[in-house]
Amino acid sequence: MQYVNLRTTVFIPLLALIASCSSGSEKTATAASNSINFDTTALLSYNAQKADKRIDEYMQKLHKTRGFNGNVLVAKKGKIIYENAIGWADYLHRDSLKINSVFELASISKTMTGTAILMLMERGKLKLEDDVRKFFPNFPYEGVTIRLLLTHRSGMMNYVYFVDDIFRKEKRDQKKGLTNMQAMDMIAQYKPARYNKPDVSFHYNNSNFMVLGAIIEKVSGMPYAQFMKENVFKPARMAHTNVYSKANYDKIPVDVVGHDRGSWRYSVVQNFLDGPVGDKGVYSTVSDLFLFDRALRAGLLLKKQTLDSAYAPHNKWIRGHFNYGYGWRIFESPGQKVVYHTGWWHGFKHIYLRDMKNDITIVLLSNLSNGSLLQLDDLFKITGMPVVRKGAYTGNGDTSED
Repeated sequence: MQYVNLRTTVFIPLLALIASCSSGSEKTATAASNSINFDTTALLSYNAQKADKRIDEYMQKLHKTRGFNGNVLVAKKGKIIYENAIGWADYLHRDSLKINSVFELASISKTMTGTAILMLMERGKLKLEDDVRKFFPNFPYEGVTIRLLLTHRSGMMNYVYFVDDIFRKEKRDQKKGLTNMQAMDMIAQYKPARYNKPDVSFHYNNSNFMVLGAIIEKVSGMPYAQFMKENVFKPARMAHTNVYSKANYDKIPVDVVGHDRGSWRYSVVQNFLDGPVGDKGVYSTVSDLFLFDRALRAGLLLKKQTLDSAYAPHNKWIRGHFNYGYGWRIFESPGQKVVYHTGWWHGFKHIYLRDMKNDITIVLLSNLSNGSLLQLDDLFKITGMPVVRKGAYTGNGDTSED
């Protein structure tokens, strides 16, 4: 396998960004940019000769002993200190990963869907207490609000399993992707049983953010992909980020292939379940996720008060440290806070972490689904980020001995 370090920098002056913002956003962006650097040339500059050697040794070990295959970026205080492309993009054709290789982000997409919903809230287009039935009158469940969807407290079933069952029983075409609106129609038609009543408990599942994707389309009057491009990706200068759906593409136009079951023998063929977006469907790079982090920190996408609410816990604490906000997983300990998200879908497995106190960003995107991302304790210690692993803590919040 090959280790590749290639960089294509992107430079678009900040003035162009400010000119494209609304007057209200201009003030927020200008004030925030005084303290947060958003010169993309400076942000994306990286000298491989000055890479953190401890991180490089760790990543090579993770690759050789734990089977990590993917791209990695680590940054501190707005400066990339390590990045690498490790292994294969497509094992069958022996294509090596490049640093700007585009990955299906899986559930990391939820962080961006949540951001888009909160944008629409700031613009007065919706309220978090709005019921889904306001937008979809035939939605079969009462009392499901946008806030409950954002926090995984809707009680809904997971549409992935429900739709898969219908497609198989009715022998539908599994090559053509399902749209969000078609998924909403199926829910209205079949009325699958819920897991629970609304707002009773936290139950993570993709239905919540698929419905949010549908709401974005209904409220904005444009496809989810277009709204995200114009309102999130372009302002954040995420030049390599797009939304791809099998409902619109016979073949998703990226070269990185997902490999499932921890084996190169199981490359994943995308199907109708790669149609709905919002819960997944965003394709991006490690460097664009770093730019997303900087754009959020700079106040270019959302106001500070809104971000604070997104990073606040909205469920009961798990093991004293872990919670969920609006599209973000949360780790907190005294004086420390990390917001993050994992992703796992069709042979892709990722983790995206943002240390809010120490300003550390870690991005690991993998196209070989295995347990390598459960072995990150040493990486956290090298970078100075708290250990973000539920098994590392007891129910009382103390560090575990095992």
